[in-house]
Amino acid sequence: MAVTDFLHEEEIPVSCTKEPEKYDDEKPSEREQCLRAFLSYLSREEKSERTIAKYERDVRHFFAFNEGKEYSKENSKQFKTWLQGENYKVASVNSMLASVNSFFRFLEREDCIVHPLRTQNRVYAAQSEELTKEEYIKLLQAAEPDEKMVLLLQTLAGIGIRISELQYITVESVKHGEITVQCKNKIREILLPSILRMKLMTYADAEGIESGSIFRTSGGKPLNRSNIWQRLKRLSREADVDEKKVYPHNFRKLFARTFYQENKDLAMLADVLGHSNINTTRIYIKSTCKEHKERLDKTDLVW
Repeated sequence: MAVTDFLHEEEIPVSCTKEPEKYDDEKPSEREQCLRAFLSYLSREEKSERTIAKYERDVRHFFAFNEGKEYSKENSKQFKTWLQGENYKVASVNSMLASVNSFFRFLEREDCIVHPLRTQNRVYAAQSEELTKEEYIKLLQAAEPDEKMVLLLQTLAGIGIRISELQYITVESVKHGEITVQCKNKIREILLPSILRMKLMTYADAEGIESGSIFRTSGGKPLNRSNIWQRLKRLSREADVDEKKVYPHNFRKLFARTFYQENKDLAMLADVLGHSNINTTRIYIKSTCKEHKERLDKTDLVW
């Protein structure tokens, strides 16, 4: 569907390149209407709520920088330069540019699209960013008074699921020994290690959870990112682990590195993690800076 057709269908004006009108309580600006149409389009494309929220956040960031200016290649380049000047990481700059470029493609304004920053891939992960197994153990020990938190960490690290996939860990699926996960328009099956399955069932029995999600709030709703984030930050301080390392996705990466070290099967790991592109999986299994240095030392070519 062309953008003009989509905008017409949504009863939104096609003229998205004019200067934005001033906001009022009754009529949103043309730029705002175009953003809403873009978000609606993403929803129809079955993008996840989290992905759509990120696109919106990035495009609004561009709006704030570009306020009062017409869309143009030069202004997009200035936005790119500004992001670099604000000391965003290369990956963050490119991620935001990708969102804005997608918005321009939707508007059929390819003339405003800019190239991402080019950088050579680093063969190892920065020590300051990667959660080590030793740090993971410290977190488990610090969390011991909270049985649910310990089990949550073991689940994230033990099978490498995304935080959004916790909802699929139900009493029914644990009894079956296999979890069916639906994420990013894909369905995959995840086998549970025997010991994790036993721990999950023991916890559910103790908590009187007979069906549905095992990880839930006191009100009975499935745990989500916001429920877990603050607890992880407190736990990082209690365990004396760098707070920047302690977030849900890093447990998934710890699983990936550990799984690959044991199996050396990249294709299998990609399937387990639910990656469509094996290059994404390669990023997950980068060795830490310490491990990379140890491998260099073993070459024994300098004495």
